[in-house]
Amino acid sequence: MSALTPLGILGEVGGRHGKRLPTPLGLRLLRRVHRDQQGTISIVSVFAVMLLTMLLGMVMNVGRHVDGKIRMQNAADAAAYSGGTVMARGMNTLTFTNHLLFDVFALTAFMREARDRNAEGYVPEILDAWEREAPKFDRSGFPKFERLGPAIRDKAPLEQELVRAFSEWAAAVSERVLPVLEEILRAEMIPQFQRAVVETYPVIAQMAAEEVAERNGAPAHGRGAMVAALWRTDVLLVGANELSSQTMPVLDPLVGALTGQGSALSTARRQRRNYARLYLGIEWGGRWSHHTMNWNDQTLAFFDNEAKMSRFASLWRRFTCGQLERLLEEEYPYTNLPHVIRTEEDEGLDRNTYLERHFTYLGVVYWRELPAILPGLFRDPIEGDSIAFAEVRVFVPHRRLQWCYHAPSASDDPIGGMPGNFPPLPPPPGDPPPAPADPENGRWHVHRQHNIKTEWDLINQHWTAQIVPTTQGNLAEILQTPPAVPAFAAAGIRLPSLGNMSTAEIGRISTH
Repeated sequence: MSALTPLGILGEVGGRHGKRLPTPLGLRLLRRVHRDQQGTISIVSVFAVMLLTMLLGMVMNVGRHVDGKIRMQNAADAAAYSGGTVMARGMNTLTFTNHLLFDVFALTAFMREARDRNAEGYVPEILDAWEREAPKFDRSGFPKFERLGPAIRDKAPLEQELVRAFSEWAAAVSERVLPVLEEILRAEMIPQFQRAVVETYPVIAQMAAEEVAERNGAPAHGRGAMVAALWRTDVLLVGANELSSQTMPVLDPLVGALTGQGSALSTARRQRRNYARLYLGIEWGGRWSHHTMNWNDQTLAFFDNEAKMSRFASLWRRFTCGQLERLLEEEYPYTNLPHVIRTEEDEGLDRNTYLERHFTYLGVVYWRELPAILPGLFRDPIEGDSIAFAEVRVFVPHRRLQWCYHAPSASDDPIGGMPGNFPPLPPPPGDPPPAPADPENGRWHVHRQHNIKTEWDLINQHWTAQIVPTTQGNLAEILQTPPAVPAFAAAGIRLPSLGNMSTAEIGRISTH
C-alpha cells in the first residue's frame, strides 16, 4: 500500500515488512546531481572570462600608461626644443639687426659724402699737377717716359670726367636715400625694434611650447588638454613679465649704464665703431679693411685699379671716414647702440652657473590622470596628475670637423707690375705650360670648418638650441609650482607633491 510522504512526493523504499516505501524527491535530486556533469564547463568559463577580463584590463591600462608616458616625454622634448629654438632665433635676430645698424651708419656716412662732394673738389688740382709734370717726361730722353707724357695729358681729362660722372650719380642716389637713413637714426628705429624683440620673443617661445603640447595631446583618451610651460632656471615663467624681469641673455647698453654695468656701454660703442668702419671700408685697427661687401671697395673698384691719377678713391675714403666719425662721436655718441650679451662679472659666477642662469630653459608638460579601465580593480597610487620635463640650452656651437681634399696645383700668383688686378704673365715662347692640378697625388685630411665664428656675442649669427640632460638645481621647485598660463587653470591639473626631493633624487627616478 502506498502513501504520501510528509513532503507529498511518492517514492518507494524498502520497509520493515519487505514493502517498498515512497522515496523523497530531494533525495532523488541529490542522487541525480552527483551523477550528472552537464554545465560544468559553463562555470569554469565564467571564472576564466572574469580572469581574462581582469588581465585584459591590466594590459590595456599598462599600454595606455606607457603610451601616455612616451607621448608626454616626446611633447616635453618638443616643447623645450621649440621654445629654445625661438629664443635662439631671437638672438640671431638681434645679431642681424646689430649688423643692420652698423651698415646704416656706414651707408649714411657714404651718402653724406655723396651729397657734399668734398672729394670731388680736390681732383682738378691733382690732375692739373699731373698735366704740369707731363712735359718733363717728354724731355726725359727715355722712350718709355717720352710716351708717358702724352698718355698723361690724354688720361687726365678722362679721369676728371669719370670723377664728375661718379659724383653726380652718387649725389642723385643720396638725394633719395639719405633722408630715409637719417630718419632711421634720428628716430632710433633699430634699437626700438630690438627692444621689442627682447620683450616679445620669450612670449612667442612660450606660445610655441604650448602649441606643441596641444598637438601632442590628441587623442586625449579622456585626459583633457595637454599643457606645457617653458620655465627659466630661477623658477620664473618665460615671457610672464618681461618688463620687470627680462628672459633673453642680452642687455641694452643704455640700461646697463643706468644699472652700473658700464662695460656694456663701452663694448657696444667699440663694436659699433669697428663694424661700421668695416662695412664702410676704411682703416680698422691700423690696416685697411677689405670686406667683400663694404661700400667703398665695391663702388671705388674702378678708381682703385684704372683711375689712380686723380687719387679720388683715397680722398673719398678719407672724407667718408670723417663723416662716420661725426655720426659716431658727435651726433649719436650714446644712442643707436647695439645690444650686447649680458655679463655679470661682479657676481663671480662660474661658467656652468652662468650658462644655467642665462642660457638654459626647462620645458614642463602637464596632463590629467589617465582614466583607468575597470577602475574598481585598478587604482593609480600616485596622487596628482602626470608631469614630464626636458631641459634646453641656447648656445653657439664649435666649428664642425669635415673632410677636405688637398690637391697640389701650379701657382697662379701675378708677377711684377703695380698693385692692382693684373693677370698672370704668359710663359715665354717655347717654355712648357705650367703643370695642372694633380688630383691623383692629393690627399684627404680632417680639419675644422673655416670662417665660422664661435664667439658668444651678438655679432655672431650662429646661435642654436639643443636638448641637454636636466641638471639644474631648481627642478623640484619648478615641478611643484603651478604655471600662470590660462590652459593650466582650465584643465584643472593637480600637481604632485614631491616633498623635499632634490634634482639628484628626481634624476634617479627619471633619467631624462
